[in-house]
Amino acid sequence: MGGPAPPPSGLPTKRGSTDDLLHVYDDARTYYTAEERHRNNRAGPRTRTYSQNSLLKQMERTVLADPYRRGSHDESTIPHSRRFLIQVEPTLQSLQQQEDTDQNMQITIEDAGPKVLTLRTAASNGYNRFDIRGTYMLSNLLQELSLAKEYGRKQIILDEARLNENPVNRLSRLIRDQFWEGLTRRVDASSIEIAARDPKDWTDDPRPRIYVPRGAPEQYEYYTKLAKERPEMRLDVQLLPEKITPDYVRDINAKPGLLAVDMEEVTDPKTGEKTLRGRPFVVPGGRFNELYGWDSYMESLGLLIHDKVDLAKSMVLNFCFCIKHYGKILNATRSYYLCRSQPPFLTDMALRVYDKIKHEPGAIEFLRTAILAAIKEYHSVWVAEPRLDRVTGLSRYRPEGRGIPPETEAGHFVHILEPYVKKHGISFSEFVEAYNSGKIKEPELDNYFMHDRAVRESGHDTTYRFEGVCADLATIDLNSLLFKYETDIARTIRNVFGDKLEVPAEYCVGEMEPGHVQTSAIWDRRAKRRKLAIDKYLWNEAEGMYFDYNTATRARCTYESATTFWALWAGVSSPKQAAAMVTKALPRLEAFGGLLSGTKESRGEIGIERPNRQWDYPYGWAPQQMLAWTGLYRYSFTEEAERLAYKWLFMITKAFVDFNGVVVEKYDVTRPIDPHRVDAEYGNQGLDFKGVAKEGFGWVNASYIYGLQIVNAHMRRALGTLTPYETFIKAVEENRAKALAELV
Repeated sequence: MGGPAPPPSGLPTKRGSTDDLLHVYDDARTYYTAEERHRNNRAGPRTRTYSQNSLLKQMERTVLADPYRRGSHDESTIPHSRRFLIQVEPTLQSLQQQEDTDQNMQITIEDAGPKVLTLRTAASNGYNRFDIRGTYMLSNLLQELSLAKEYGRKQIILDEARLNENPVNRLSRLIRDQFWEGLTRRVDASSIEIAARDPKDWTDDPRPRIYVPRGAPEQYEYYTKLAKERPEMRLDVQLLPEKITPDYVRDINAKPGLLAVDMEEVTDPKTGEKTLRGRPFVVPGGRFNELYGWDSYMESLGLLIHDKVDLAKSMVLNFCFCIKHYGKILNATRSYYLCRSQPPFLTDMALRVYDKIKHEPGAIEFLRTAILAAIKEYHSVWVAEPRLDRVTGLSRYRPEGRGIPPETEAGHFVHILEPYVKKHGISFSEFVEAYNSGKIKEPELDNYFMHDRAVRESGHDTTYRFEGVCADLATIDLNSLLFKYETDIARTIRNVFGDKLEVPAEYCVGEMEPGHVQTSAIWDRRAKRRKLAIDKYLWNEAEGMYFDYNTATRARCTYESATTFWALWAGVSSPKQAAAMVTKALPRLEAFGGLLSGTKESRGEIGIERPNRQWDYPYGWAPQQMLAWTGLYRYSFTEEAERLAYKWLFMITKAFVDFNGVVVEKYDVTRPIDPHRVDAEYGNQGLDFKGVAKEGFGWVNASYIYGLQIVNAHMRRALGTLTPYETFIKAVEENRAKALAELV
């Protein structure tokens, strides 16, 4: 069952194979813009063609690509060689009319069409016909025709191999060649008009606006010049103050805008002059244009596997810019997030990138910058007021802020605010203005919104685990991440920087003086202290898992969460604790499609008055899966890691096959048929596409690619045939039993 997994690309590996020669699996842009590919040589007088056999031999000898030509083979003689001659628009219309019976521009198992369409073959110049059957092939045909139409093609010659491609290979290929590109953004003149316009802008005069930190005067000059050169954009360029306070952030809520991120100096190819270009980053979903916090780390795990190292590196540098100028990695780079962070993953992200580039010039400086930024963030955000609980020594999600979070939907807090509106006898909008400005004081509301902001900082918005208590909780997730910071920083200072890291002025915090030297010993001690505190306050021996600790009531919580496995990822747990979690916690949190966010019992009963929350049972999220797989592997629970990864990958692949290539933000891991249907507060991102999905969802894309590195080769083959885990493992056990019987 072991052995190396097949390449994630989905491309043939045998040099000189026909598919390789014809570039059957090229990305859509290459495939549909190559004129020669879609010219049917059978239609007119024959021109010179290469003999297919001699061509293959030549390819094997020289390992060089010949000019693209159709070989003179018959379509039935070589596997995967059948090609179709298709008139794009008429075929697309016929396909939709016949097969898309619910008229949502997708072909799924819920459509009631005959599930068969006849196409004409290219080799016969359209004389012979061949039936395309089944939801998967027909939905792939819809996707390919939609792409061909986008690229302006009237007629195409389409390879059958693109329609019946192994779904694991197809999804991997789409993520690599299409989804990452669809989710990549940069902030500069090329995009600012769209990126700086906030889709959540609640003001009377929505316009593109960018806030530039005081320490980046070159960016302020760049954007000011751009605004003058292109007045039709109405770009509002604002310079942030040196010190950013909660009061300041509240006061600029009337002018929401994008926050500047890192830029690099380049030479304009047209003018030859020096200019600035934004460093690229990957956003969670297609509707976003700002850099997000922990989403970026999860996405980087997939980017690095796909050798998109420069993109992952660029995201690290964007984070370092945020810490340097805004004091923290932000929830996202919008003005109303300036007081709010997200789960910290910078050290692991930077070290993974460094591992890929360590032999390149500048790699040490890159790592130095990232570690210094992490040290600054650690001291100024996570072990400082108000997030540090001095009694336990543990940290909490507890961002500063004033008033009502402005980025929420218009009616989100109506039920909370209405009693106060009635109490003060004024209109709703008057109360909101008076409360936000501090003219009306309501301590209970202050407390409510403190916890609400904390939930959003945790990344787990929302869940009954955190409702009304989040800012008081020392969570296992956050403290595992900080333990990882401490051990990563200690190890890096010791092994890379000769146990001596000098801190320059821009990364000094508190009483640090420029030139202050950091050594590994202090970070080792911090990690040791945190582990002792985690064991004392968060570990429950009887239950075999970690729980959050309420620093206000001084009591351990009882909500059973998948974040218990973050302790394995970070290396906090002892081998005995890890074994207890696998024995006791894992069975409670494992479901059909992988790990649940939390148990049904912990969530409690739901109904009209108590609706479902998206980070509770029965939903599963990519970050929980990836961190658990990695943690289980770290403690040598390989079978468990492979099983959980297989279940998650199977669920995603099955939905991808049955529902027109859908890849969404989160899944109901208890539903075998349509797990992408999520009936919770925010619905699901990634469902709303016509014809073909272009982006998937960032961290789910990454989890798919990352998970394929976890499962073994046998499992990967079984995924390609959509074999459920129970069927797969039963077959494996029967084969083992048979092999053992033969030995007797």
